[in-house]
Amino acid sequence: MQRAAKREEGASAVEFALVLPVLITLLLGIMEFGFFFNQQISVTQAAREGARAYAIQHDKAGFNLNDVVQKAAPSVVGITATADVTGCPANTNVTVTASKGYTSITGWIDFAMPTTVQGKAAMRCGG
Repeated sequence: MQRAAKREEGASAVEFALVLPVLITLLLGIMEFGFFFNQQISVTQAAREGARAYAIQHDKAGFNLNDVVQKAAPSVVGITATADVTGCPANTNVTVTASKGYTSITGWIDFAMPTTVQGKAAMRCGG
């Protein structure tokens, strides 16, 4: 009995050493994808707010689309936005595209993550 126990003394350490990299990759991957989807949702919501504001206030003095989208997502720094129309004629749609460069929080799986986060939203212009 003692001979069998001595042969298996280091087996659990070897098994742990083999499984640990897989577990760490899985954990960091979950964190990274969760962070990315949080950023994606925030940028899409900012684009929606930007489209709404552009459709209503595009002709007001001091209107700045980039300020609107940044205020709509204060936790996401560096969002830029563009509108696909100029002046927003009545009964047309304006599509606002908001984007931000994505920076990894862990750096563990950068090869699998996109380099930009982008959101689009459309809103009907008023008359």
